[in-house]
Amino acid sequence: MKKVLITVLSVVMLMAMLAACGSKGSDEGSSSSSTGKESTASDTGGKKKFAIIFKNTGNPYGEKMMEGYKKAIEELGNEVILKAPDQPTAEAQIAMVDELISQKVSAIAIAGNDPDALQPALEKAMSAGIQVLSLDSAVNAQSRKVHVNQADPERIGRTLVQGMVEMIGGSGEIAILSATSQATNQNLWIEWMKKELEDPKYKDVKLVKVAYGDDLRDKSVSETEALLKSYPNLKGIIAPTTVGVAAAGKVLTDKGLKGKVQLTGLGLPSEMAEYIESGVCQWMYLWNPIDVGYLTGYAADALVKGTITGKVGDKVTAGTLGEKEIVQDGDGTQIMLGDPFKFDATNIAEWKSVY
Repeated sequence: MKKVLITVLSVVMLMAMLAACGSKGSDEGSSSSSTGKESTASDTGGKKKFAIIFKNTGNPYGEKMMEGYKKAIEELGNEVILKAPDQPTAEAQIAMVDELISQKVSAIAIAGNDPDALQPALEKAMSAGIQVLSLDSAVNAQSRKVHVNQADPERIGRTLVQGMVEMIGGSGEIAILSATSQATNQNLWIEWMKKELEDPKYKDVKLVKVAYGDDLRDKSVSETEALLKSYPNLKGIIAPTTVGVAAAGKVLTDKGLKGKVQLTGLGLPSEMAEYIESGVCQWMYLWNPIDVGYLTGYAADALVKGTITGKVGDKVTAGTLGEKEIVQDGDGTQIMLGDPFKFDATNIAEWKSVY
């Protein structure tokens, strides 16, 4: 009996020791994960965090741009954070910048909803050691190291006017359906459209209105309908925004205005194919938004690594896009992706499944 009791006690003691060991291991794990210490690149196997903030959610163009950024950052072996507010406001983006500062990201790429309102938040990020750059819609030069531009703003603006004037036969009333009134890229393109229209050869073409759909589909539809109602002799609409041009295409289709009101702008082939194939939009333009995001990802990585600083003459090796050089952009600098591409009935079928 005594022997049995000793054996039982030995087993109990052994089990208690094993339990204590297991409890000690769990406590250590819990302790190391609850210290409040932010994980660093060395803690996560050398991966750094790269963030991108687009203008707003529900924008197919923005989704493609973020897709390209994600592809580049993951090719480079790092972690990506994709963010966009529900509404295209600077206030919503500022809150996201503050959040990313607290997460200690290495870089923030942003398509600004306002060129100046974002400056304090972005300067705060740069003071925290975060590399800041803009893409698509630039923030001011004091708020970034470099801007990634999809194409030459002058060529975009002039090309859109030239295309529209050709469509309407050289005379008539035209309107512009833009995104937000603070969007720097839209405003610059519109400025060049107006300069192009100053040419005497356009004396019979009248720009009657610049409307703003805020890159929201429902509002862009409403603004298009308002243009048609306010200007019954309207002959053409230029929409330098993917959301706006698709919304205008739908309105013109629903109202049976094919051939009566012409449409061109900057659109996604996948969204504009039905309107180009039906003839509601004879042709439109764009670049590849995936490439814009992809180039931005490589530029962000180069800034973090210190291989570029954002000054004129710096060169970025951007994966499959090859080498791109940084050039002057007003008070700041920019990297130019390339020229806008024309989509029409001859090529839309091959592109509508691409993006």
